Amino acid sequence: MPETREPPKLEDLQHWTWVLGRAQQMMLENGLDAASSPLPQMPAMPGMFDPAKAMQATADFWSDSMALWQRFLDPEHSVPFEETPDQARDKRFKAKQWREEPVFDFLRQSYFMIADHMLRGVDAIEGVDGRQKEQIRFATKGLIDAISPSNFPGTNPEVIEKVIETKGESLLKGLSHMMADLTKGQMTQADPDAFEVGRNLATTPGKVIHRTDLYELIQYSPTTDEVHATPLIIFPPWINRFYILDLTPEKSFIRWAVEQGLTVFVVSWKSADASMKDVRWEDYIERGQIDAIDTVRDLLKVDAVHTIGYCVAGTTLAATLAVLAARGEAAKVKSATFFTAQVDFSQAGELSNFITEDQLEMIRSLGGEGFLDGRYMAATFNLLRGRDLIWNYVTNNYLLGQDYAPFDLLHWNSDVTNLPAGWHMSYLTDLYRDNKLAQPGAIDIGGTPVDLSAVTTPVYIQAGREDHIAPAESVWKITHHFKGPLKFVLAGSGHIAGVVNPPSAGKYQYWTNDGNAATLAEFVAGARETKGSWWPDWIDWIEKVDDTKVAAKGARKPGKGKLKALADAPGDYVKAR
Repeated sequence: MPETREPPKLEDLQHWTWVLGRAQQMMLENGLDAASSPLPQMPAMPGMFDPAKAMQATADFWSDSMALWQRFLDPEHSVPFEETPDQARDKRFKAKQWREEPVFDFLRQSYFMIADHMLRGVDAIEGVDGRQKEQIRFATKGLIDAISPSNFPGTNPEVIEKVIETKGESLLKGLSHMMADLTKGQMTQADPDAFEVGRNLATTPGKVIHRTDLYELIQYSPTTDEVHATPLIIFPPWINRFYILDLTPEKSFIRWAVEQGLTVFVVSWKSADASMKDVRWEDYIERGQIDAIDTVRDLLKVDAVHTIGYCVAGTTLAATLAVLAARGEAAKVKSATFFTAQVDFSQAGELSNFITEDQLEMIRSLGGEGFLDGRYMAATFNLLRGRDLIWNYVTNNYLLGQDYAPFDLLHWNSDVTNLPAGWHMSYLTDLYRDNKLAQPGAIDIGGTPVDLSAVTTPVYIQAGREDHIAPAESVWKITHHFKGPLKFVLAGSGHIAGVVNPPSAGKYQYWTNDGNAATLAEFVAGARETKGSWWPDWIDWIEKVDDTKVAAKGARKPGKGKLKALADAPGDYVKAR
């Protein structure tokens, strides 16, 4: 039961009643009663608040503030605070003290009120285009997350109690965590000693059978007597390590795909260094994806391969398909699967807020040695979910001094890779800013114009309903460009959990629609929901494309064909720092 609070004394109520009354009087004396009147003599200026709206916003803020104080001073005679559903679910304020102890309840309500008015203020800005307003809103939301009372030791009841309980040891431990992170220049999100690549992550058996200055090609050992005749090549994004698809055995898409009878190859990209300063997008297409496709075709003596492209590697795979089609070589790829990938960046989501001239200039300055430090990209992605991926760890790791949790996904998230600076700048300007990939012929690769409408390869497109990196609306736009048979699947969750969702977990759901939807909204309206993982749906689709089987022998086993084993999986590039 919450503690019984003594009612306020009469003289306290009289004093605060006078304060609130005096505040109202000052508002009236300063003309706020005219806020609803037209003000033709004060026109709104570009980038500024309309004066009438600004005055009304000030009046609303004062009104809400006085109601808040009234609830704090005389709760029995005040209108109760009504939380929105999002506020009620806010994990930052789940501790009972935020509601049962008056001071912290006041802080919580004050924070929600201020946040609400700050966002209303953004909506009231006049004279800016939609993109600018979205950038301002994004920055404002980041500021709101930063000023939460849960982020500061003196205004977080759990932190105060922990300090008292541990006699200050928790603060010392948290300070130690913070100093260690400052030294390495990156926030720690999971126990750094709990996982090791090759020991309890990325353990699916296989061999590196091909290595270039750009990538290693890993072939995995078959576990079935027969395998699909058409092999599978997975292209993960080079922004991250490939083992997001080969985490612990129970979460590994790669292991699962091998168990379904696929001969699986995975590209492990090299983390950029100064030697890669001249690497551009066409290198990832020509010397990366096309080279890997031809290498596998030659090794197994097959005409075509299945392909998967994840995120930016999916964007690149789209360009690869268009290049092959233009060169009359489309038959080299029997099918293409896209995990949360974009080709049309006109609605690319919150990442577009980082594509300003100031941001681009800063990125240019960071790539002086020819590569961009992966910690920059990690920080950028964390900012997209700052509340969960930054401030949550500020509170837990630094303020509460808690031990790090052993979490494989967060270990991978912190295992950053460097990017070729020149290529990354081109990616941001040509694709995100200028949206050239969606314009036929605006980009050429090795003299071959890229036209996505020339792609007739069978395509499976997976999007995440809650994806904050590649929004489902943006991924859907792939359907507007390719001309071959398409299947679109909307998976529950986001950019990572929506992809890494093994059937054994029994989590989430996915939606399919056999109709001819023109928009994502139409797709959702007529979609059929299926509980659990979409992986079985994908393998069924693969088998409909080609169900021919062959014996799992000879070159189907890593190192037994013309390409000998260079190293055990997961290889050397994934471990390079």
